[in-house]
Amino acid sequence: MLLLACISNSMNLKHTKLINYQSFGGEISRTPQHEVKKISTIKAIQNQNETVALKKARERRSQNVQGDFFVDHTCIDCDTCRWMAPKTFTRIDTKSAVFKQPDGETERIKALQALLSCPTSSIRTEKPPHDILEVQKTFPLPIDEQSIPGVFHCGYHSEASYGATSYLIMHPQGNILVDSPRYTKQLAHNIEMLGGARYMFLTHRDDVADHEKWSKRLSCDRIIHSKEVDENTADAEMKLEGLGPWSLSNDFEFIHTPGHSEASVCLFYKPLKILFTGDHLCEHENELSIMEMYNYFSAWRLGDSPSCAPSLQFQFN
Repeated sequence: MLLLACISNSMNLKHTKLINYQSFGGEISRTPQHEVKKISTIKAIQNQNETVALKKARERRSQNVQGDFFVDHTCIDCDTCRWMAPKTFTRIDTKSAVFKQPDGETERIKALQALLSCPTSSIRTEKPPHDILEVQKTFPLPIDEQSIPGVFHCGYHSEASYGATSYLIMHPQGNILVDSPRYTKQLAHNIEMLGGARYMFLTHRDDVADHEKWSKRLSCDRIIHSKEVDENTADAEMKLEGLGPWSLSNDFEFIHTPGHSEASVCLFYKPLKILFTGDHLCEHENELSIMEMYNYFSAWRLGDSPSCAPSLQFQFN
């Protein structure tokens, strides 16, 4: 089996004129004009400071090598670019950086695909890339057409899910979108050209991102465990109950895997022996690992989950 893992909090200073009816004498008092001016001045200074801070955050990190591609200070260290274009990006001082400029067309395309997939748009170029529109058309990306045909990486990771990876599975009874990518019209069009999606499976509450936009655009039914539902996903069409497992046709099995969250669920695609884990498991130094720092429910429950059991054999690539 193949395993596929993985603000501003400023004070609102908007001024509203206060009109207070005074019962004694029926007098009306209004906020003095000088207070309006004072508040407007504070807001202007605040906006200016935010603009300066954002501009500084968008500057090139000194850890990048010289050249066209670079990573700015807004990087959240999600790792997306490093596994999508490992010959260009690496981790330096807790964030991504360009350690070698792309050499040749293949490396350039991979670097641009990583640029488009970066959830925070932290990858930039000194000059506007002339071929960016063509690279947009390459998504979703086939993962391995020989060993796992019909399985695609959607790209366009979302900051709302901390850069979680979304996949598309092509199936004769209806395609399945696994977790939510960032919504873009171009990606939506590309997915529609592959047959759209009949279902959107949400592994857990963290990685739902733009699920509502995708559901409306693709007219797909969303599947999520009932204990992972919050007000953001309350209108999901299919809610899993209990401990499972649950089946969808003869080819898909949903496996209850609490740990990272209370009711995380993995998707097992039987014909190709692929396990879609969400944040349940990840790869670290060619071994299975858990993100203990980000287990919001129970690490020991995660270790007891069915997807960690020897009975569920898989090939880890």
